[in-house]
Amino acid sequence: MNIKICQTGMMDSFEQNINDLNADPNVKAIMILACDANGFTPEKVDPVLVNSRVPVFGGIFPQIIGNGKNMEKGTIMAGLFNDINTLTIPELSNDQADMDQKVASALEGLDCLDKTIFVFVDGLSTRISALIDGLFDNIGLMSNYIGGGAGSLSFEQKPCIFTSRGLQADSAVLAVSDVKSGVGVAHGWDQISQAMKVTESEKNRVISLNWEPAFQVYQQVIHKHSQSSFENEPFFDIAKAHPLGIVKLDNEMVVRDPIVMENNELVCVGEVPEGSFVYILKGDRDSLINGAVQARESARNNFSGNMDNSSMIFIDCISRVLFMEDDFYMELAAVDEKFRAIGALTLGEIANTGNSYLEFYNKTAVVGILEDPREK
Repeated sequence: MNIKICQTGMMDSFEQNINDLNADPNVKAIMILACDANGFTPEKVDPVLVNSRVPVFGGIFPQIIGNGKNMEKGTIMAGLFNDINTLTIPELSNDQADMDQKVASALEGLDCLDKTIFVFVDGLSTRISALIDGLFDNIGLMSNYIGGGAGSLSFEQKPCIFTSRGLQADSAVLAVSDVKSGVGVAHGWDQISQAMKVTESEKNRVISLNWEPAFQVYQQVIHKHSQSSFENEPFFDIAKAHPLGIVKLDNEMVVRDPIVMENNELVCVGEVPEGSFVYILKGDRDSLINGAVQARESARNNFSGNMDNSSMIFIDCISRVLFMEDDFYMELAAVDEKFRAIGALTLGEIANTGNSYLEFYNKTAVVGILEDPREK
């Protein structure tokens, strides 16, 4: 990779860096990871994006990772040296759309076997899980996937997906590459409740658990296991330490992040299927750090290339930063010992490990090891 890191988030450096990468004959695509605080809008960035010689893809996130730290402002551009095909899937929240068919149409004529597929989505779209299912149904597990949800911690939906056609909202961008990769996924959260049935839900809203209002059940479990009180503290200040875990067969629990409580319902990042079973979880600093290290080790074990000629991408949930606060640097240091990784702190994480089901995660650490072809 040819990596450009700007810590100011200014448009002049955005344009300069994309022009510099376009001038590098080895660069065949550009991945862009930017901070929400940069204030990028379609009016500012579209003229630069559409004039790029090579395809561009990526997203705007609450924070990004570079130089061994989490950045609240700035932009990272990675010039990739492998051939890449990019495609955009719009209208991710359209209830009437057949997502399987949309994905099939977008992928038509594209070889997606034994590839690395970067997937960035608008994290506030309401049918992300349907998109993930569509990718799985059309491609399966013959490729590695890595990516996450873009967007703002204001939870206001706005254009946040970089494409060669401009900055878009309510969309996903996919980049299909033949780069060799290994992916690892882990979270570090533990159960504090029995499994409970999701007796009513609508997309990302959990309405009832075990036939009782979801928030009432959630509140009772947390009161039993901690001194926290929703009467005295903002909802998210407590919820960030107590996600939900969807039970999966022969797979790691899929974590869901409750971000808002409305009308005794839990509004999550990502869908929670009606009829599924969930646990209420808890974690601490050490368990989360251990989970992130486990993700890195899994990525290394799943990587068949030359580790000496590799790069690391770290996709981590922004809510882990909000939970760990000033201690988050310890997770970064544990995962990225040489401070070489780039990445994003996301509204949900997307990954598989080549042999397990593709998922949209929350509060989870995803590590990708990518071979650098220039060093062969």
